[in-house]
Amino acid sequence: MQALDYFNARLEATISPMDFLKAKQMNPEKYVLIDVRNGPIHVRNVTIKDAHIIPEQELQSRLNEIPKEKEIIVYCWDVWCNTAAKVAKFLLEHGYKVKELTGGIAAWKEMNFPVTNTNQDNHIPDDCGC
Repeated sequence: MQALDYFNARLEATISPMDFLKAKQMNPEKYVLIDVRNGPIHVRNVTIKDAHIIPEQELQSRLNEIPKEKEIIVYCWDVWCNTAAKVAKFLLEHGYKVKELTGGIAAWKEMNFPVTNTNQDNHIPDDCGC
């Protein structure tokens, strides 16, 4: 793979927090942002504002909640977590248009972009699966 091919593929598969905010402002109905993090609820209590919460472990049973006509943006914890990449691959295999939010929620919070505190009652196993 040539360097140009790599960077083109990377840009096609990812979106930065700043680029996502700009794109969402220009066309708010085009995108669905999904928090796919696994792990204990107490560490997932902060999420990106307006994100849908569908942990990777629940994805198959909740696929009907994800609209195929929109561009799906998925995120997980940080650059070291590959959960969003796993979810993106799965969704692409099922006919969705998907990008991964670069840097996950860590990058989003570092840039002081809007977050929401959530209170979830459902039990998710403590193993994050990253």
